[in-house]
Amino acid sequence: MGVAGDVLDQLGLRLEVLLPHLNERQRRLLLGAEARLLGRGGVRIVARLAGVSETTVRKGVFELEDGKGPLPGGRVRGPGGGRKSAEERDRRLLPALLALVEPDERGDPESPLRWTTKSLRHLAEELSRQGHRVSAPTVGRLLRQAGFSLQGTAKTLEGAQHPGRDAQFRYINQQVRGHQDGGEPVISVDTKKREQLGWLPNPGREWRPKGEPVQVEDHSFFTGPDAGQAIPYGIYDITGNTGWVNVGIDHDTAAFAVASIRRWWLARGQEDYPHASRLLITADAGGSNSYRYRAWKAELAVLAAETGFYQVAGLTARPSSPGMPEARDSRAAQSWSARLVRPRMITKLTPGPGGQR
Repeated sequence: MGVAGDVLDQLGLRLEVLLPHLNERQRRLLLGAEARLLGRGGVRIVARLAGVSETTVRKGVFELEDGKGPLPGGRVRGPGGGRKSAEERDRRLLPALLALVEPDERGDPESPLRWTTKSLRHLAEELSRQGHRVSAPTVGRLLRQAGFSLQGTAKTLEGAQHPGRDAQFRYINQQVRGHQDGGEPVISVDTKKREQLGWLPNPGREWRPKGEPVQVEDHSFFTGPDAGQAIPYGIYDITGNTGWVNVGIDHDTAAFAVASIRRWWLARGQEDYPHASRLLITADAGGSNSYRYRAWKAELAVLAAETGFYQVAGLTARPSSPGMPEARDSRAAQSWSARLVRPRMITKLTPGPGGQR
């Protein structure tokens, strides 16, 4: 039995309007209902007008004939439907993955990835080679579900211990406490990693118009003998929990270090400690703060004379405490387990009578 042309036109218009607003199951039921109304040959006609396969229309007809009600909770598919996960299809996938990422814990010297980076792509390739077909994103999902995450190294291994390390840190802590109780400034100083100046490539991204990246040098390891550099020198006020950074463009010298301290005192220190008569400086034992440099001691003496401090004391030590790279908080010094390298107290510098308060 043929179908009139106007009926087909109305059916096509109806499907064009309704189908975009229905979910998968609703579309299938609508197509099945229209096919049943058309009778013989209705499945083929509806499939052609809707642009779907005849199997989809026929499945909708079967669902209508079964007489089942709507799925609970607004579900589109019944429970258990959909594609099964990779670990469900392959029960040996997860143990094989954990065997690759935990060779150290398992003590397996023959791990296939022992001498290569454990990236998701490499793990997926190795698993596929073992017969477990899996993609890199799936490997990442399985690792996260197993409690793994991207992590860097942790500085937790200690070397040889100095026999007097606890006593040395207790002394540093005692000096810091004494200055703080007297309302005197206590600072921790250090030179940070220097950086070359110029249009150099750096990791990271920023928002810019599409197709207009910032143009930088193609080589970043050396930009010529006259390349500028930025040398940040950090000053941390332990009591006030505030920081100050002075950036130099020449060399990291004792003169630069003391000049940075002088800038901090003139710009911030004298305002925070208007009645200060002493200054305690804690630093590591290397670089421009080294106890070996006479220039460091001489520059501190000049600073004492300029500021009128009757005492500028410097304590130098190099802690290697796990998880604490620098001596920053005097309260934490009581529980440090650290190794000191050449600890030395710098001579207390006292200017002449004219420089005293």
